[in-house]
Amino acid sequence: MTQDFSYPVVLKKDPSGGYVVTCPDLPEVVTQGEDRRDALLQAIDAVEEALAGRIRRVDSIPLPSPAGRRDVVTVPPITAAKAALTLALRVSGLSRVELGDRLGIDEKQVRRLLDPSHASRIDALAAALAALGKCIGIRILDRVA
Repeated sequence: MTQDFSYPVVLKKDPSGGYVVTCPDLPEVVTQGEDRRDALLQAIDAVEEALAGRIRRVDSIPLPSPAGRRDVVTVPPITAAKAALTLALRVSGLSRVELGDRLGIDEKQVRRLLDPSHASRIDALAAALAALGKCIGIRILDRVA
């Protein structure tokens, strides 16, 4: 199964100026920008923060719904990898200690890999995902702004 962390967002013109942005898949995402470009940039940050909060709280992480005609924002690669690792670890039923044993690392290091605030290396995240039967792929997209 392919997981993509590109979430559709809804932009609505604000009567007082600018745009308000929401994300149907992540109801906690509400942000705004002075114009469409700024609103989409703010949306990237808001979606990333929403995912980070869900990872920290061990809440569910919804996969994006089909975009249809809506704008889409994509979180940075490290955040996407940490969200994917969180999901894969839950599905596997393994504990952090068991994943650490598979990787030959301490549980503390696994905790850091799952910590959205920790600057993990992509190769370490790729190794953890590989231990859970997943791999990281790269897509190059047109920039939002």
